Amino acid sequence: MGANSSEAMNSDERLERMDAILLHKQPALKVMLDDVHSSQNLSAILRTCDGVGVQQLYYSAAEDHDLRIHKTITQGAHRWIERIRVGTEEKTEFLQEKQTQGYQIVVTRLEEHSISFREVDYTKPTIIVMGNEKEGVSSGIVDLADQVVIIPMQGMVQSLNVSVAAALILYEAQRQLEEAGRYAVPQLSEEQREKIKSDWLYRDNIARRSKGKIPLP
Repeated sequence: MGANSSEAMNSDERLERMDAILLHKQPALKVMLDDVHSSQNLSAILRTCDGVGVQQLYYSAAEDHDLRIHKTITQGAHRWIERIRVGTEEKTEFLQEKQTQGYQIVVTRLEEHSISFREVDYTKPTIIVMGNEKEGVSSGIVDLADQVVIIPMQGMVQSLNVSVAAALILYEAQRQLEEAGRYAVPQLSEEQREKIKSDWLYRDNIARRSKGKIPLP
């Protein structure tokens, strides 16, 4: 009886936590990883996405390998982010379609016309595109970008680790969205929240059962 009550209480708490998180999700803020292949960086970016309320992360990878996850880095954050793979041949067309839907495409790259990442209005529907550790964002995506940004650097090195750069940009977006009151009002409809919660519960139950936290039926 006591063990079952404890399990029921824990389940209720998890449901309440999911409901609270979904109230603060920001569906108009998305991230795309353009061939970012370091599993450590991928995992760190996922954790930051979860922290600021990003619901969807798109990614394209060389040879379309699956997104690899370091669970010790994500600390479970990967279970709460919808990860969508975009074919390498379709990624430019995919982003162009998003632009027709009203999204601005923001990429990081040192260009003559680059602006500080703080000058972008992230209260607009936004997809932040981060490039891989060697080549950065691919030229085709840079060409279609609405905003090309840099993170001002005062030292000898002129770039940051991609996961650190993503965190800085995402938390600037978070600051602007918070000032605009976006976290105070649900951005997802009740129907959308219930659909996402159902998906979360399914994955969460599988993960917890695999760790022996939920008794098998």
